[in-house]
Amino acid sequence: MTKADIVAKISEKLGMEKGDVQATVETFMDEVKNSLEGGDNVYLRGFGSFIIKTRAEKTGRNISKNTTIKIPAHNIPAFKPAKIFVEGVKTNVEVKK
Repeated sequence: MTKADIVAKISEKLGMEKGDVQATVETFMDEVKNSLEGGDNVYLRGFGSFIIKTRAEKTGRNISKNTTIKIPAHNIPAFKPAKIFVEGVKTNVEVKK
């Protein structure tokens, strides 16, 4: 599902103009991004949390030059789904074989 699909579904369900829904979805995503960039996590009860995870410093390899490099500690954005969300996926989605 793409952002356009989400906008179309919300527009259809609520009877709103696609342009208004598009602006709302874009604003929501901007606010989540801005909060994370500002160092704040975003908690959406019943859905999940957008959090900042810290990755420790580690040693890596530059295969083309056959050298060892240090990868510094850094933060990355992550999503942690709520328990009810995880349970819904477990019970409603078939396991791919």
